[in-house]
Amino acid sequence: MPRIPFLPKNERFYVLLHDGARNLVDAAEALTDLVGHYENLDMKSGHITELEHNGDTITHDIVNLLHKTFVTPIEREDIALLAERMDDVMDYIEGASTAMRIYKIAQPTERSREIADVVRLMTVKVEQAISHLRDHKRLRDILPYCVEVNRLENVADDLYRKAIAELFDEEGSAAEIIKWREVYEQLEQATDRAEDVANVLEGIVLRHA
Repeated sequence: MPRIPFLPKNERFYVLLHDGARNLVDAAEALTDLVGHYENLDMKSGHITELEHNGDTITHDIVNLLHKTFVTPIEREDIALLAERMDDVMDYIEGASTAMRIYKIAQPTERSREIADVVRLMTVKVEQAISHLRDHKRLRDILPYCVEVNRLENVADDLYRKAIAELFDEEGSAAEIIKWREVYEQLEQATDRAEDVANVLEGIVLRHA
């Protein structure tokens, strides 16, 4: 859509996107706490679900604002995609914690702790990248964060493959294999969707910087 320079651009989009990214970090930190200090599972899992609901509210606010705003600070498609992909990351973080609760996982594995920490690191980089969106003169400062997110996703893929291999090598119970495969898949999907966020951000930079 052509830009009309004399119309004000709604800066609230940047605030909402950053709120969403910060909420993601909070959820990922809550997940690493859950697998690192495996106690009060219902309470901790419930807290992550609350954060997921917060994320839904932020996404809803962004979509509503898009409907009400004629001129957006960046392409409206990019704003919508960023909100959707961050919401996807949140859904998988919440999915991992819920799976541990409903499957009554006795203790997290070391691999689950490692992948959860990669998820946390990726969300931190996403938040740092999104915090630079407002300054159009320094959009290229976002690119190193995107590169790091992509690197971390490769690390997560390697950990996931090792986790699945170890699961079939070490677990005797078919039920336990099914439970853990679901948990690992939720964690791995969270890293994939975080990479999607980075890819959207990289596209914004390449079009505007």
